[in-house]
Amino acid sequence: MTTLILRLFIKNYQDVSNPQVHVRYGKLAGLVGIATNFLLFLSKLLIGIFFHSVSILADAVNNLMDFASSIITMVGFKLSEKPADEEHPFGHARMEYISGLIISFIIAILGFQLAQTSIEKILAPEESTFGLLTILILIGAICVKLWQGLFYHKLGKAIDSPTLEAAATDSRGDVVATGAVLLGTVITALTGFNLDGYMGLAVAVYLIVSGIRLLISTADPLLGMAPSRELTQKITEKILSYDGIIGMHDLMVHSYGAGQCFACVHCEVPASEDIMVSHDIVDNIEHDFKRELNIQLVIHMDPIVTDDAVTNALREMTKDIVRGISDAITVHDFRVVKGPTHSNLIFDIAVPFSYHCDENTLAEEISKRVQAKDPSLRTVITVDRVPASGAI
Repeated sequence: MTTLILRLFIKNYQDVSNPQVHVRYGKLAGLVGIATNFLLFLSKLLIGIFFHSVSILADAVNNLMDFASSIITMVGFKLSEKPADEEHPFGHARMEYISGLIISFIIAILGFQLAQTSIEKILAPEESTFGLLTILILIGAICVKLWQGLFYHKLGKAIDSPTLEAAATDSRGDVVATGAVLLGTVITALTGFNLDGYMGLAVAVYLIVSGIRLLISTADPLLGMAPSRELTQKITEKILSYDGIIGMHDLMVHSYGAGQCFACVHCEVPASEDIMVSHDIVDNIEHDFKRELNIQLVIHMDPIVTDDAVTNALREMTKDIVRGISDAITVHDFRVVKGPTHSNLIFDIAVPFSYHCDENTLAEEISKRVQAKDPSLRTVITVDRVPASGAI
């Protein structure tokens, strides 16, 4: 059914790398959410008022928030397609994340308000009556939310959208929340023990927890997340596939939303090669990344001496020393400055954030091990902290 809906409402729906298709997915998800969540809210509101049930009213308000979230999601995707301008040279694609942030705050605040109402009903319970219609509506709501969660998940996975994945998680959680209300309704009808306030409190707690989780998940892209291991691997393999590139390091990837990916990297080229030839290779790589992967790539060239036997031997010795400390640490930008009494080994080391150490102590340890090999060698070491996925 999801594929049928995509075919009907999105032209070229399989071209998910297209930013315009990405936005259409978000708009479609918003429209579906608006329609389904409003119907769920209205039906539960009427049942909750008629049967004086705070738990059903709480669940209705939960759907109202989902309705509002769908509107914000659709508006966020709409704003995200605005082109770059003077004030926002990287575009507006991060509006998708900001809309998710707003939704998170709304859900959490509403959860606290519903918790207060539910506690009051626990302390001063009111008579609640339930009928078959109540149970049928709640069962229907669970079915709708199950489908909605699958729908959001499929769209979110297709366009790699944290906002839609968060909406899918919220829908699955709504199934649990409505299921709890249904269970409480059945138990109350069978035993006469009024669980209405307790179920309302359970839904409220769920809303608070969901709001906090969504807040964290939507804040991460705004703060700046490390690139995925898959993306860094793809970038690495593609760059190293070009003749004339002998190594790379200091890869940094910045995402400003769908279709707005920027990256910079240092590429090592033979120092003996004509600078115009190396520059031409770098130009071709940057052009290919934009055309094939839609990544704005900027490359800094690092000339590396490859035809000096002494430098090559010292480089391999240094790499072996560093590997002896940790395989997670890599060496780059290696050069040798020779003098009459001693030689300086100047290089950078890439240390993952997950490798806990004092940077000065680490540099001193490497220096000691180098001098143990040859007392005439001194080191000038720069420590770069990198994500584990970008440690190349």
